[in-house]
Amino acid sequence: MRSILLLMVLSTTVIAFSQNNLTFQIKHQQKNPLNGRLLLLLSNNENSEPRNQITSDYRTQMVFGLDVEAWDNSQMQKMPTADVFGYPLQTLDEIKPGIYYVQAFLNIYETFELSTGHKVLLPPDKGEGQKWNIKPGNIYSKVQKIEIIAGKKSNIQFVLDQIIPPIPEPEDTDYVKHVKIKSELLSKFWGKDTYIGAHVLIPHNFNKDSGMKYPLMVFHGHFPSDFGGWETTPPPADMDTSDYSTRFGIYGYKKLQLTEGHEFYKQWTSDTFPRFLAIEVVHPTPYYDDSYAVNSASQGPYGDAITYELIPHIEKTFRGIGQGWARFLYGGSTGGWEALAVQTFYPSEYNGCFAACPDPIDFRAFTVIDIYNDANAYMAEGPVTTIERPAHRDYLGHISSTIRQSNYYELALGTKTRSGEQWDIWEATYSPMGPDGYPMRLWDKKTGVINKEVANYWKENYDLGYILKRDWDKLGPQLKGKIHIYCGDMDNYYLNNAVYLVEDFLKQTKNPFYGGEVTYGDRAEHCWNGDPNLPNYITRLRYNTMYLPKILKRVAVSAPKGSDLRWMNQSKLSKNLINK
Repeated sequence: MRSILLLMVLSTTVIAFSQNNLTFQIKHQQKNPLNGRLLLLLSNNENSEPRNQITSDYRTQMVFGLDVEAWDNSQMQKMPTADVFGYPLQTLDEIKPGIYYVQAFLNIYETFELSTGHKVLLPPDKGEGQKWNIKPGNIYSKVQKIEIIAGKKSNIQFVLDQIIPPIPEPEDTDYVKHVKIKSELLSKFWGKDTYIGAHVLIPHNFNKDSGMKYPLMVFHGHFPSDFGGWETTPPPADMDTSDYSTRFGIYGYKKLQLTEGHEFYKQWTSDTFPRFLAIEVVHPTPYYDDSYAVNSASQGPYGDAITYELIPHIEKTFRGIGQGWARFLYGGSTGGWEALAVQTFYPSEYNGCFAACPDPIDFRAFTVIDIYNDANAYMAEGPVTTIERPAHRDYLGHISSTIRQSNYYELALGTKTRSGEQWDIWEATYSPMGPDGYPMRLWDKKTGVINKEVANYWKENYDLGYILKRDWDKLGPQLKGKIHIYCGDMDNYYLNNAVYLVEDFLKQTKNPFYGGEVTYGDRAEHCWNGDPNLPNYITRLRYNTMYLPKILKRVAVSAPKGSDLRWMNQSKLSKNLINK
């Protein structure tokens, strides 16, 4: 996730009102009527704006949401109403007396007239990767400081008079190029011009070696603002290293990232490094920061658009080999699922996937939920009592959020699968389209009761473990030697549970045997990607190089006879990579 500095605009008015009579009135100043999700945000922390303090775990501040349609600037929207839903408190009446910093915000929706005939209201991506709190064009109020005092009433008014500015497009450099194309397939589905693209890292001596063609390495993952992990200059020797990464428990992580990026640059531009095209695909949708790289009922044919429109365009533009044996997939988390899914759904178009810490690849272990046999996603039910299901843990098993909590977080941010968050994008990708044009819910967002009809649709269309087993007679010969999966056995989101199930099947495959690998990191958290000798905070910065030995070996045994392999740069380095 990008680190973005946002300035806090603060009004210092202190207002007293009754805890049981909280009334907020909100208006905007835009000329045209607006559709969207109106958010009221409250925090007891003055260090940043409330819009930047909403998280899915126990450290969150408060948000209350309300859908608005055709909201005119002459109308005052009022909270609370019966339609307001909040997180982590569900109602405004639950807020305790005290001092708070309060802000109103509108995540603006646009109308999409789908090829299915449905008309839906969704938040378009504006170059920020579907992050509502920094989305260009969204409007918000100044922050007000208020004090809740029992027994007093007040009516607090907000004006949404602040607007988030546009984000500039990344600029081309000598090595990093930016591609954006109009997808005919997606434009037809969405009913308006729709673009996908990629950040492309071109090989050293690309212009000099004009007769050489290159293989393609496709790095899948979340929305990239530019090609990641690429630094043409080293960090300053005296760079401050007092910054602390709570995720990895180390100081100086910013300098480490820059150092690793520069080491990659030095490798890439050396005379002995293999030459290839590396790309990060840019494919945000109105539901999330990326499409999950597959065709789906509610998001459209992103799988076909990427494989049959975008990738051929990139290969033609930058002299790619343009054949399935010379394309490889890798990524972690969302990108890990995408790598395995794309390899499975387009088995002959790619020659290997390296799926690290993939999102659930078998829905019998949809994190900690068996969507086919469990009745409720939020609670494990016994004969006498129930217990909440966990959503996030650390490597010692300490829980920071539950399935219910993380889903309530999303429901406050948006109804109809429109939160732009993790559980909703799984629905937007895997679910059938409902009668209203939005994805059908896998479970009731408030109660957690699972819809078995929707679960069966997921099984037949997107449960990779089930699909591999169901179709192995056909897929097996095309996937032999191509599947590589890596996961920590203490993944924060329990993603290793599904990997175990898929591994059980793969180990039993015959005619052919799958011929790949599944490995686990001992006590490793999300997103362990396959190196048992280095910590993940280093290996996660090396995706573009760490699988090269396996890729080169794969090429050595699978490239058609007579293929031009000069790109492998048959130096001591390449020979060592192949022989590892």
